[in-house]
Amino acid sequence: MSHWSPEEIAQFKEKVQQKLAQLDERIIEYRELTKPIPPENAIGRVSRMDAINNRSVNQAALRQVEKQHKNLLRALDRLKEDRFGLCHNCGDRIPMGRILLVPGATRCVRCAD
Repeated sequence: MSHWSPEEIAQFKEKVQQKLAQLDERIIEYRELTKPIPPENAIGRVSRMDAINNRSVNQAALRQVEKQHKNLLRALDRLKEDRFGLCHNCGDRIPMGRILLVPGATRCVRCAD
């Protein structure tokens, strides 16, 4: 098991679940914003170009949010690993806040540079 206490693991799981719920909401919003723009919409050429550009921006944001979601699920999976929460380089503990922000983090901030 990891080098975190059972309380820290429970707190981490709770925070990850909260973050996943927030990301689920954002994914729904971005999917709505990235729906195709029907050509029959009479919005004008410039407005259509703006809408297409906005859609591209939202598609990129959707990919980013989906990636965060997937990485958080992976972090939950890695809780079972013996070295979870320890830097793979120096062996120091990785702060919970770092793993929540960068769920794929396997190194502390000092070693990540």
